[in-house]
Amino acid sequence: MQLLDVSLAATAEHLALEEAVLLAAEQGLGPSELLHLWEPKELVVVVGRGSRVAQEVNLEYCCQANISVYRRCSGGAAVVGGPGCLMYGVILDRRRHVELAQIDSVHCYVLQKMAASLSRLGTKVQIAGTSDLVIDSSPRVDDDSQMLKFSGNSLRIRKDQVLYHGTILYDFPPPVIANCLKSPPRQPDYRNQRDHASFVSNFPATIACLRETILQGWDIGQTVSDFPRDAVEKLVSEKYGTTAWNFRH
Repeated sequence: MQLLDVSLAATAEHLALEEAVLLAAEQGLGPSELLHLWEPKELVVVVGRGSRVAQEVNLEYCCQANISVYRRCSGGAAVVGGPGCLMYGVILDRRRHVELAQIDSVHCYVLQKMAASLSRLGTKVQIAGTSDLVIDSSPRVDDDSQMLKFSGNSLRIRKDQVLYHGTILYDFPPPVIANCLKSPPRQPDYRNQRDHASFVSNFPATIACLRETILQGWDIGQTVSDFPRDAVEKLVSEKYGTTAWNFRH
């Protein structure tokens, strides 16, 4: 596994980058397995590939607060990111891992690795719902009403490659999420109808510790900075930077 270490200015560029390296890997034109870590420089909302923006996002608030809305290439519902929210993306070669044959097993493979890595920082991490990472604030083992989500995740599968990416809240104000997002159209049972502010929490770690443990968990062997720049620019200009894509129905 290689670490793709690049500095890009805009959220649209990072979203485009992950699709570009996924497609390059699928075509045999780039590394088949990469880890990408980044953090939005300002508050943003990122909706899923199939999201209906008006149903998931409080557009009036976002407009007033000058918070941009983007659409990613993977599924799932809307998330809010910004300073204090680490974004990660992993490109994996399905031919190297029998665990990546089915969608459910892809979730298990990546989230088990992330949960094990983060748990080494002293707070037990569990997998909940379809693709959430949570910490448990309850002393009762059977009380899932106190599971607090700090990471939401989604994926995009190609024939030979998969992009798996998600968020890790570590120093982010949960009330901002409640302001930006409406109640999600689909909720896991463990949420128990809680609103965003009482359902979401930060993972207790610094950004430096998060990065170090994630790099160790994925056994990073090399850091690279080369990426398909022309493909990223094209995807930004034709897709991720356009209203037609970000607000499509």
